[in-house]
Amino acid sequence: MTNPLYAILVALALAAAGPVSAAAAESTAAKDSAAAKEAPAAAEDDTFDKDEMLEKAQEFFGSTTKGLAEAIQKVFEDQGRPNGYVTGEEISAAFGVGLRYGNGMLHRKSGTPLKIYWQGPTVGFDVGGNASKVFTLIYHLKNNEEIFQRIPGVEGTFYFVAGLAINYQQSGDLILAPIRTGVGLRGGVNIGYLHYSKTHSWIPF
Repeated sequence: MTNPLYAILVALALAAAGPVSAAAAESTAAKDSAAAKEAPAAAEDDTFDKDEMLEKAQEFFGSTTKGLAEAIQKVFEDQGRPNGYVTGEEISAAFGVGLRYGNGMLHRKSGTPLKIYWQGPTVGFDVGGNASKVFTLIYHLKNNEEIFQRIPGVEGTFYFVAGLAINYQQSGDLILAPIRTGVGLRGGVNIGYLHYSKTHSWIPF
């Protein structure tokens, strides 16, 4: 025979446990919801918005032209918010087969700017030469070391004096969008890659 006192105690314990479990569940759900809301904010904390990038590009190029604003707008429409960018200079020349060399600084939301170099071959319907300032938006860069690799790209350019061109380079999830202005005359489509490195090299491969 069940002890009446024991049955009463069990019933009271179950009744008390119900609200506590419900409260715990509500607390867990609230935490999960808050974490979900914070995730996009945290992701945006290490990225740059369009106004920031336009301001940095204008400071770097020393220009506030409509073309520069349209270039930044184009890249943001295609790729969204970058989590890094490079400011640099490069020289290149080609007559069907060409070479490109450059150097600059890698910038992130936090940390000290990092010196980087790049070099690479170009092959295609491409004639001419140019000296350019390059402003490169970077997407999905997990860490600084990831940029030091060969990154292929397809580029169609036609350079005028103080002209401007954009192309995309991609390796896996990593995407780079160089925006170039410079002097010289160069037109065509070239297919090649850029090898980003920590030290300067005259060997483009």
